[in-house]
Amino acid sequence: MNILIVEDESFAADKLEQMLLEVDPDIRILAKTGSIKDSVKWLMDHTADLIFLDIQLSDGISFTIFEQIPVNIPVIFTTAYDQYAIKAFQLNSIAYLLKPIRKSDLAESLRKYHSLRSAFSIDFDLLMASIQGRKPDYKKRFLIQIGERIRKIEITEIAYFYVLEKGVYLKTLQGISYPVDYALDRLETLLNPEKFFRINRKYIVNMDAISNMVAYSRGRVKLELRPKADEEYDAIVSVDRAAAFKKWLNS
Repeated sequence: MNILIVEDESFAADKLEQMLLEVDPDIRILAKTGSIKDSVKWLMDHTADLIFLDIQLSDGISFTIFEQIPVNIPVIFTTAYDQYAIKAFQLNSIAYLLKPIRKSDLAESLRKYHSLRSAFSIDFDLLMASIQGRKPDYKKRFLIQIGERIRKIEITEIAYFYVLEKGVYLKTLQGISYPVDYALDRLETLLNPEKFFRINRKYIVNMDAISNMVAYSRGRVKLELRPKADEEYDAIVSVDRAAAFKKWLNS
C-alpha cells in the first residue's frame, strides 16, 4: 500500500511513518509534504492509495487542497482538534485520528480502509466481459527489447514479475530476467488472475512458480519460488493480501 503523509511537523511525520511501518511493514511511504503548496504540487504529478492528512498546516487549513485540485484518494485526517470532524467527513475521509495518535487507532483506521477497498473495488473490464458473456483478453506474451534485439516471451514462460530499485522485471522459469515497460498496478489488469497473483507491492507470481509455502508471522505466508527470488524476504504475502491469496490457491 502506497501512502502520502501530509504533516508540517517533521518529528510528527517521522513518528507517523514509524508507527505505520510497525503496524504493516509492507506499507510504502511515497512522500512526506508539509504544506498545502507542496501537497498540491505533489498530487498534480503523483497518486497514492491513501493519504494521512494533517488539518492545520504551515500555510493554512488542508481542506483548501481539495478546492485547488480534484483528489480521488481516500484520506485519514490527523489533528489535535475535533472541531473539523464534520467538514472532514464531507470530503474523502474514512477516519479522523486525534493527536497524539495511538497505534491501536491507527491499526483500526487501516483495517477500515482495507474493508472499504474490498467492498467497493470493482474491475469494470471483468464486469463488462461477464455481462457480455465473453472472456476478458489477457496478455499472451511480452515483447522485450534489449538494445537492437527484440525477444518474444510467452506468458507460459514467466515465473513472476518483480520490482527492483525503480524498474519492473519479469523472470522466466529458466531464471532469466528481462525489464518490462509496465508498472505492477498495470500488470495486474493484464494478467490472468487464475494464474497470477500479486502477493505484495513488489511481486506478482505465477502459481506454477510456487514450490513451497511456510506460515509466517501475523498471518502472512512466506513463498519459496522457482526459480528463487533475488531477495528472499520480498517473496512474502503481505497481511492485507493473505486471505485473498489463500482463497486464490484454493479456487
